[in-house]
Amino acid sequence: MSRIGNRKIVIPEGVSVSLTDNNTIKVSGKLGELTYTLPEVIKFEMTDNVITLTRANDLKETKALHGTSNANLANMIKGVTEGYQKNLEIIGVGYRFSTKGDVLVINAGYSHQVEMKIPTSIKIEVLSNTEISVSGIDKQLVGEFAANIRKVREPEPYKGKGIRYKDEYIRRKEGKKAA
Repeated sequence: MSRIGNRKIVIPEGVSVSLTDNNTIKVSGKLGELTYTLPEVIKFEMTDNVITLTRANDLKETKALHGTSNANLANMIKGVTEGYQKNLEIIGVGYRFSTKGDVLVINAGYSHQVEMKIPTSIKIEVLSNTEISVSGIDKQLVGEFAANIRKVREPEPYKGKGIRYKDEYIRRKEGKKAA
């Protein structure tokens, strides 16, 4: 059984955490500000820059919310201090990334270019024609946008063409043999 909900979260210097009305936590740091609404069964306590979350009962759903709330709060604190980043690369002849204002343009072998609107809290950096970096303070948003980019042309196992994460390993398959 996971005990992640019982973990104590230490608040680093330069980060302010406050509990507003109706169980909303506001975390602000040098990179920005994030908010999270705690479930009703989770109680927030902060003493000497250490956050402790406690649960009201031991029901299965409450235990799951306890661990999830603790992880989300820790991710928010890391996000406003360091931020999150995902690197993607595109492999294939004529495949490339580019940006046009607040739109990411992807040439991935289709008859048309795929254009994706970049959310305001996400920063896209084009490292080269075939590599981009997705960064931001919200872990969920960065991961979701990177996954949506990857879905444009998922890597295929025969030739290895497609969009993949920089450190992702694609298991290659052998093609058909001639008789």
